[in-house]
Amino acid sequence: MVALAFAPELVVPKLSLSDRILRLLRRVDVRRADTAEQREAIFRLRYQAYLREGAIAPDAGERFADRFDGAANSWIFGVYVDGALLSSIRLHVASKASPELPAFQVFPDVLAPQLASGKILIDPTRFVADRSASRRYPELCYVTTRLAVAASEYFNADLLLATVRAEHQAFYRRVFGHRLICEPRPYPSLSKPISLMALDYAGARDKLFERHPFLRSSSLERRYLFARPLPVLSALRPAA
Repeated sequence: MVALAFAPELVVPKLSLSDRILRLLRRVDVRRADTAEQREAIFRLRYQAYLREGAIAPDAGERFADRFDGAANSWIFGVYVDGALLSSIRLHVASKASPELPAFQVFPDVLAPQLASGKILIDPTRFVADRSASRRYPELCYVTTRLAVAASEYFNADLLLATVRAEHQAFYRRVFGHRLICEPRPYPSLSKPISLMALDYAGARDKLFERHPFLRSSSLERRYLFARPLPVLSALRPAA
């Protein structure tokens, strides 16, 4: 009889959420959508995402865009993994001198006093992701919304907003620490109401980075993402 010796089973430690996100970030390429071709691809991705959720009606053009896409204080980003566009987010940076932001058309009574007092607001909107990619990469939502934190850091923001449906409030409360400041209201172009949440970025940033290291960004990365020769930037106060 031959005696067989079995080695103990190799136990592979599970990666933490932060480790999984950082691992995915190494494969990610974030591109600012400055060309018509890049924007059209994002508008098509938006359409598919919003249509799938029943937030918009079918349209023959199969694209979803609005007037805020062309605002001087807006940045549209595509998130690519291994060269494929998988998600997108749009960011508006508003100040007293440049107050245009999507959230203002729904919550003017809440936001007008903040802008009048000289605060800088970051308004992330149109966060969408490819459906199959979201299943393959559960960390994609963190990688995409991380851009809003990078913008808050670059522009020395006071408030980081989140205009979201009621069922998405838990994600922003749990990950970033947002608090609800206005109950859901109807939103133009969407069939479902949205609520307004806000994060005191200046007061929360240190704790935020301590809890979620993947939200950190380098000054070089932030300049690559947001620096551009626009007159609106003179009205903002970029952080050192």
